[in-house]
Amino acid sequence: MTFSDDDVERYARHLVLAEIGGPGQQKLARARILIVGLGGVGGPAAQYLAAAGVGTLGLIDDDAVALSNLQRQVLFATSDIGRLKVETGAERLGALNPGVAVQTFPERLTPENAARRIPGWDVVVDGTDDFPTRFAVNAACVAAGVPLVSGALGRWDGQVGIFTGRPCYRCLVPDVPPDAATCARVGVVGALAGLVGAACALEAVKLITGAGRPLIGRLTLHDGLTGRSRTVEIAADPACPVCG
Repeated sequence: MTFSDDDVERYARHLVLAEIGGPGQQKLARARILIVGLGGVGGPAAQYLAAAGVGTLGLIDDDAVALSNLQRQVLFATSDIGRLKVETGAERLGALNPGVAVQTFPERLTPENAARRIPGWDVVVDGTDDFPTRFAVNAACVAAGVPLVSGALGRWDGQVGIFTGRPCYRCLVPDVPPDAATCARVGVVGALAGLVGAACALEAVKLITGAGRPLIGRLTLHDGLTGRSRTVEIAADPACPVCG
């Protein structure tokens, strides 16, 4: 794979990085990354991955843009209200980087369709905010052997982790927590979504290029109120119904 003069200029800041360079940028150009949920986390993750030159991005979401989304979902504009997020997102990402192929799936990912949607991708980024969908994504990723980058947020707290088989997401969250809350119910500060989404994109880039140490089997927790972050190891659950 050769780069055009425009490619060399566009990705110049990657090409001079020892950890990416030309070989890493070529890996990004060949990569296929699926983003599940094009909301507060998935939107900025998609923007940074498109800007990074990921060859193919898949967007799966059945939702339409609402006015209440715009406080944190900066991929969209007021004029997009009522439009499908995947359609609007594909337009924005294409305008950002015409060299990226964008595939759209205007549907909710479920246990029934996950088995056919997940295989064939190099990395899956999950930015959804409900546990049944997270469980379905995790199970399909484990079955297909696809690395899962998971990002979540609520109120002032965010987290990012990578699951590559064992431990899996269900080792971290065995069942739906009894106090499970969505952003719609408990709120979330908008800028936190950008932080978590960008962190998901960064981890996906590291996975594709082999740069650094991705958060495999680890979880980074960020407290937006104090500005403090910490990273913890995730233990495998011997009784996990998915990977145990």
